[in-house]
Parts: sequence; structure tokens; C-alpha cells
Amino acid sequence: MSDIKLEVCVDDADGLYAAIEGGADRIELCAALSVGGLTPNPGLMALAGPPRVPVYAMIRPRPGDFIFSTADLDVMRRDIDAARDAGLAGVVLGASLADGRLDASMLIKLTGHAAGLGMTLHRAFDLVPDFAEAMETAVELGFERILTSGGAKSAPQAIDRLADIIERAAGRLSIMPGSGVTLETADALLSKLSVGEVHSSCSVREPAQDPRLVEMGFVSADRRRTDADTVRAMKAKLAALSPR
Repeated sequence: MSDIKLEVCVDDADGLYAAIEGGADRIELCAALSVGGLTPNPGLMALAGPPRVPVYAMIRPRPGDFIFSTADLDVMRRDIDAARDAGLAGVVLGASLADGRLDASMLIKLTGHAAGLGMTLHRAFDLVPDFAEAMETAVELGFERILTSGGAKSAPQAIDRLADIIERAAGRLSIMPGSGVTLETADALLSKLSVGEVHSSCSVREPAQDPRLVEMGFVSADRRRTDADTVRAMKAKLAALSPR
């Protein structure tokens, strides 16, 4: 059996290059990971493609909830076009109704516009009241995988729930644990879950060089940076944990 694949999320050019250098199997390309990831700008998409490894662009036009308006849909369609024009391998999508269920109507429009691209359902899935219902929606819409923390803040907090989601998927699509997947948590998580891929930032903390930037609100005091050595170490960890 092949090694568990590693998807690394990045939100700038340096992170992109670090993920590639470290040997990531796939990259989730975003802006603003500090708010859960937004759509990367066209310049970063162009820099990432044609990809040396598969790159999927996050399609999320604004921070906040995943309840999208008609105007949001217009923006997201154009962002999908930008990802396709850049030669990226796929897109990361999600949309919610007010009660947390997946917005199937919105997702039909988005997935239809993304035809020909790979598709990941993002953590809007973690807000749903019924994982079984959401799973069927994802399968019907042709998603390749679901990125999920099992409805918890981080995947290691919901191992039993993730195991149930994986069982419900029954191989129809991939369940990719994400959020809180680190070198320190991977053993406990993957010793109990049968998965083919995981999602991680592979990042290190980096203090702001100029404290005035923090004082003025330009950067967070707790900035994180994708680290090539951490990507390599995670790859080695996943290889060691992969079934033989």
C-alpha cells in the first residue's frame, strides 16, 4: 500500500515554495489562513501553476460564515475561472444554509462551474447537523474528498467521530483529517484511523520582526510560517505510519 499522502495548506509564495521543497503531495493554496483560508489572489494562483505538484485553490471570497449570496456566487465563479486559467489541479469548495446543512443548490452551481477540475469539500462539512446526509450530498456532487476535523476544533479531538465518517464514506470519496494535525498528534490520530491522506499547515511560529507591525494591527503576534523541514518530517512520519 502507498504512503499516506500529505496536503499542505499555504497562504503566500514562500509557503508555496517551502511546501514544494519539503515534498508535499498536494498543496491547498489560500490567502489569510489566520481566518481559516480565503481565495488566493490571481497572482499567487499564476505563480503556483502549472503546478509541480497538484495545487487546489481555496474558493472562499470573504471571512465569516459559508452562507453565500448571489453576489458571492458571481465572485466565486470568477475565482474558479482564475484557478483553471492558472493551470491548477482543482478547487476547494463549500457552502452552508442557515441551519448548518450543506447548501446543495449553491454547491450544484459551484461544482458545475468547476467541471473538469478536482474538487475538495472544505470544513463547512464540520458545521452540518447530520454527517450522513452531508456525505451523500458530497458523493452526489462528485467531490473527491472531504476535509474535516470531525466537527471538532481539531481532528485529534474527534477521532471516534472521524472513524464513523470514514466508515460511512465506504471508499466512495476520501476523508482527509485536517486541523491540528501535527508531528506531535499524528501518531495518536493515524494509529486509530484508516486514511489515505491528511491535511496540515506544517508551520512554525515566527515572531514579528518589527513590534510596530503588531501594534498597528498589520500582523498577528502569533504568525505562523510553512516550514520545509517540518514538511519533510511530516512526510517521514506518514511513511512510518502507513500500513504495509
